[in-house]
Amino acid sequence: MESTRLVLVLALFWTRTTGDLDRNSSALKVDLSVAVRRVDRRFLSVTIDASLAAEERFMSLLSSPKVRTLAKALSPSFLRFGGTRQDFMVFTPQGVRQDSEDPAGASCDGQQLPVWLEDQLKKDWTRQQLILMKEDLQGKYRRVQYTESTVDLLHSFSSCSGMDLVFGLNALLRTSNNTWNSSNAAALLRYCESRRYHMAWELGNEPNSFEKKAGVRVDGEQLGRDFTLLRALMSRSPWQRHAGLYGPDIGQPRDHRAHLLEGFLRTGSEAVDACTWHHYYVNGRDTSLEDFLDPEILDSLIIKTKEVLEKVALVSPQKPVWLGETSSAFGGGAAGLSDTFAAGFMWLDKLGLAALLGLDVVMRQVFIGSGTYHLLDQDLDPLPDYWLSLLYKRLVGQEVLRVEAPGRRRVRLYLHCSSRDRYPGGAVTLMTINLGHPAARLRLPARLAGPVEAFMLQAEQPGEEGLTSRSVRLNGQVMKMRDDGTLPDMRAARLPPSEVLQLPAFSLSFFIFTEARAEACG
Repeated sequence: MESTRLVLVLALFWTRTTGDLDRNSSALKVDLSVAVRRVDRRFLSVTIDASLAAEERFMSLLSSPKVRTLAKALSPSFLRFGGTRQDFMVFTPQGVRQDSEDPAGASCDGQQLPVWLEDQLKKDWTRQQLILMKEDLQGKYRRVQYTESTVDLLHSFSSCSGMDLVFGLNALLRTSNNTWNSSNAAALLRYCESRRYHMAWELGNEPNSFEKKAGVRVDGEQLGRDFTLLRALMSRSPWQRHAGLYGPDIGQPRDHRAHLLEGFLRTGSEAVDACTWHHYYVNGRDTSLEDFLDPEILDSLIIKTKEVLEKVALVSPQKPVWLGETSSAFGGGAAGLSDTFAAGFMWLDKLGLAALLGLDVVMRQVFIGSGTYHLLDQDLDPLPDYWLSLLYKRLVGQEVLRVEAPGRRRVRLYLHCSSRDRYPGGAVTLMTINLGHPAARLRLPARLAGPVEAFMLQAEQPGEEGLTSRSVRLNGQVMKMRDDGTLPDMRAARLPPSEVLQLPAFSLSFFIFTEARAEACG
């Protein structure tokens, strides 16, 4: 049975031809001599929406063995804790601390969530999401108090998972003259210092929406001064002095958002270590499957990214720019699309484009939390975009290379050096996206004519009907965990040397050319 499946997989990928190729083929052009750019090693990062802490007991889901197993597999990465509700959260310390020889928390193996409690929290979380959805629709948000417990759980989760925590502070705590009131943040920083917690910080989420969600208007110059105040507060603490600070987490620029970003850069660019902004392609309430497969919608990222990069370069030419929050559809995602195989086309294309255009980090909304764009479902099981993210982490390196296949509008290609953790120097990874049908063929240059390792993702059910599946096949095998602590084998299909690669309809693939001997990847 296994040998039969392998033959079928090879047939999907590999075509040897000595005659003329049909009109569905095109020649692949690559430049392996020099890297276009190099991204952060934590390029693919994830977020946890602050809505998880709207009731603090749900933060205990971060102690689930399954959740920790899945998070650890995505390291190294940043873990951003933030979102709309961060600007309604107030740190309310209880003054109760557990004594420990390890001030950063107990050992990672000793904090597992009991099965009975995990099951109860998952059931309650389903009801909680309905409450959160109602708040979002009405645009009315209640103030949320959180204690040391939330901070402890986030720090434990991130450190045990090998992730770098970025904690979002409330920017809507304002004084009478509309400057940021830093007293609550100061209390939180003091607690983190007492526990020797290492983490980075943000201030506010999408300040362009402050007026809409809270009736507070903050211009860019004032926002920059608020960040400068936070940086000064951090500098007074030996433990926080060298911590990262990122912002302003503005929505994608248009109208007054662009002016807000410009004002922030004038007064606050020196305070932050990276400039962050948010991007979504479509409105989750009125989008369609066709939108998720539309090259023009995917290309809209190019325009917005270039606009942000140009504005930052005018003030701080060397400042890194990150996508501090991003996914397919805003408004919590598109039900039946953002949590299915179809979302992978937008996700892999965003990773490829972002790296090529000059963004250093991309934070995926959301690893776990409310909405339908999460990587884990309500049972904490991985959705298709999780497996896609895991493959990217394992196979794709930091150096970005040039690649093109002229005339292929619905076939999108990205090329990187391969991950040095798994492949020798000189190996390259080609990412391919076939947005439609029929299958497409790529004629390989001589440099890539050696043996190939192939990883192909397809929906569990074939054809366009299967694109809304919540399961995914890797080289023909449905992906699922063996148990709460064990991921499945993700084996490559090893292809013999060939002149041509075949890209099945509606497929996402990674091809590793182990003997490319790319000078840029030496």
